[in-house]
Amino acid sequence: MTTHSLDYPRHSPWRGRAGGGKQPRGVSSSAGVSLGRIFGVEVCIDWSLAVIFAVIVFNLGGQLLPSWHPDWSGALRWATAFGAALLFFASVLLHELSHALVAKRRGLPVVRITLFVFGGAAQLDQEPDSPMSEFLIASVGPLTSLLLGLGALSLGTYLAGVELAIATALKDPALLRAALEQVSPWSTLTLWLGPVNIMLALFNTIPGFPLDGGRVLRSILWGVSGDLRRATRWASAAGQAFGWLLMAFGTFEVLGGGLGSGLWLLLIGWFLNHAARSSYQTLLVQQLLSHMTVRDLMRREPARVPPDMLLREFVRSHLLASDQRVFPVERDGQLRGFVCFDDVRALPESDWSKVRLRELMTPPGEFTMLDADVPAVQALQQLTQRRREQLPVGDGRSVIGLLVRGDVLRWLALRGTVGTDESAPRSWADVR
Repeated sequence: MTTHSLDYPRHSPWRGRAGGGKQPRGVSSSAGVSLGRIFGVEVCIDWSLAVIFAVIVFNLGGQLLPSWHPDWSGALRWATAFGAALLFFASVLLHELSHALVAKRRGLPVVRITLFVFGGAAQLDQEPDSPMSEFLIASVGPLTSLLLGLGALSLGTYLAGVELAIATALKDPALLRAALEQVSPWSTLTLWLGPVNIMLALFNTIPGFPLDGGRVLRSILWGVSGDLRRATRWASAAGQAFGWLLMAFGTFEVLGGGLGSGLWLLLIGWFLNHAARSSYQTLLVQQLLSHMTVRDLMRREPARVPPDMLLREFVRSHLLASDQRVFPVERDGQLRGFVCFDDVRALPESDWSKVRLRELMTPPGEFTMLDADVPAVQALQQLTQRRREQLPVGDGRSVIGLLVRGDVLRWLALRGTVGTDESAPRSWADVR
């Protein structure tokens, strides 16, 4: 008997890497870079975090700290600014951890915490099971930020000494400037961090979904109406309205000459508007798919190809002849691997007449397969996280179907969820 490794070499020079295989350890394609686990919750950072990190560092190091401490060296100013940015994101992480810990306490699984350009998000694997759970999970975040802000402000005031307190009480600019010049780096960090956390707490209490205040509003509406979908629609409308309000203020700010602050308000407003709309759309899809599995939605018996087929023939007779993009490679009914559209696209056309599928395919053990009995919502999350349009369904040894994103959208459209309701998702990008 010929072994698998000899019959189909794993290290062929033609082997592609776009076929939906395993992700690098510690990296998630949609969640960012994993930093490990805290209290059993995975913590990730998104690359967009670098934007706000740079804004904080350059704003403090280049503007605020030189005005507070003109006698400080450049190295001390930038080191303090860098430390302030780190402490700010530690505060955001604590905010999100508080959500996650209360959710776990209420029996809700937490997938991960992701820190990104607008702060952070604790991703739950399902919606809260009651209005009380929603209220507790949502309200603990702003409360945590408020306590952190008050604590940091109190510590900074204590470390700064009585001179700063007197100057602040008298509201004398000269005395305040002189007192600030004497404040130590640690006092400066806490004096800056305190008000920032208090502002973060106040911002999150705004009753616009999906902000914490909007989730508190949804829990109240849910408790009163007894209808989660209706409560989410109302809270989402409040979130979209607040997003439009921020964008209006941002526009006026830009027209008035405040380009930086105006653009920032426009960006935050757009993000909140989109997030509020998407959150409601996601709930619609989750409710519709709540009792369905991959088996109910998969395309049964997808086309299969032999390992000795030339790539040019495969392109002509299979890739161009259907919308299937993932093909099981089989011989004598045994699964040998998978070939994908992206694998072919990675090769120059001049090689298509020289390469056989066995040289290009990804072995089954290195390819993501879905179990037919997995909940449909969970499988769609896999598609999103791996940025795939199609994934095979099977047990690792055989393929019984193919889950296709477009098929799911068409099914949702038939049920009136896509393209008919004004608030329904118009594309898969809205179903996140």
